[in-house]
Amino acid sequence: MAIYHLEAKVVSRGTGRSAVAASAYLSCSKILNDYDGVQHDYTRKKGLVWQEVFLPEFAPSEWKERGVLWNAVEENEKTKDSRLAREFVVALPIELSEAQWEKLLSDFISGTFVADGMCADVAIHDPHPPGHNPHAHIMLTVRPLDEKGNWQYNTQKEYLCVKNGEEQGFTADEFNEPFPKKRTRKFAKKQNESLSFWEMLVQAARCVRRLASTCARECQTYAECGRTEL
Repeated sequence: MAIYHLEAKVVSRGTGRSAVAASAYLSCSKILNDYDGVQHDYTRKKGLVWQEVFLPEFAPSEWKERGVLWNAVEENEKTKDSRLAREFVVALPIELSEAQWEKLLSDFISGTFVADGMCADVAIHDPHPPGHNPHAHIMLTVRPLDEKGNWQYNTQKEYLCVKNGEEQGFTADEFNEPFPKKRTRKFAKKQNESLSFWEMLVQAARCVRRLASTCARECQTYAECGRTEL
């Protein structure tokens, strides 16, 4: 792999895209989008090597089926310009085998995204001629999940209230008890902390560094061991 490449995108209705269509493309499958009734069929697309859906602890088990997962995302997002998913397109080292690509991506996605509560839909494409342009598509959900497997809000109302004798700003979840009506007032909207973390540019930079270092480590192992399965 002479040049490392990673491209980051946002799947948004505002740009005419849908999460269901993007997932059908990466998995070379046929999925019906319940939101608009459009069926996206990419079953004739060639070059699919491997595909998998990774879920965090609290995600419903039925989301292992990508059509169910992304239709749940589409249903939850109501506006015409909603951001539905994030997508990474990653070049893969041609020096590694297909099994090594799978392990590299599984370890990277589990440790970087799923560990932080994201659902991930991933596929490896190796279009003709094989070994010419192997790459991976990684789609990620944009909202965190609560312990019941429900999508959390982007923002929560924050209230000024007295707790332990001190006036502070709390969301309802942070306060963990009913607000005394005479001692509170709505203050502002507070960004969901998990979502804020995902939005940070430093997080994107960390992802790039981590995957680049993983690719370099795997290639070094390959150079030392030859073209044998690890």
